[in-house]
Amino acid sequence: MTGQFVRFGLVGVINTGTYYLSYLILLWWLPYLVAHIAAFALSTIGSYFLNVYITYRTRPAWRTFLLFPLTTVANFTITTGGVYVLVDLAGTNDKAAPLIAAAAAVPITFVVSRTIMVGRTPAPTPTPDEEPARG
Repeated sequence: MTGQFVRFGLVGVINTGTYYLSYLILLWWLPYLVAHIAAFALSTIGSYFLNVYITYRTRPAWRTFLLFPLTTVANFTITTGGVYVLVDLAGTNDKAAPLIAAAAAVPITFVVSRTIMVGRTPAPTPTPDEEPARG
């Protein structure tokens, strides 16, 4: 699982770069929150395929493709709320705010993503002294 987390991080860096470039381009024509939402949607599609092939080394499937956006619910909530708080309440530059907000979402997004892509992590096998008595 450590290897997956490292690959997830690398994919996240690539995806964040893709998101950020899209955000900056869209920011020329759109207000920052609209640009953020549109860039986020585009990068979610790219993130799915990067995670399928690089992070989890599996095959794309309609089931996981359709469920994958659930991985972004926590990410979207944290980053969108973070962008708003950073820009409107804290006065942070609207170009830097998305990068700061994205860092807070990484661990939560990994857990949700892994659950959707490969299933739950199996529970540890109990040791003999932890097994229930059979009678």
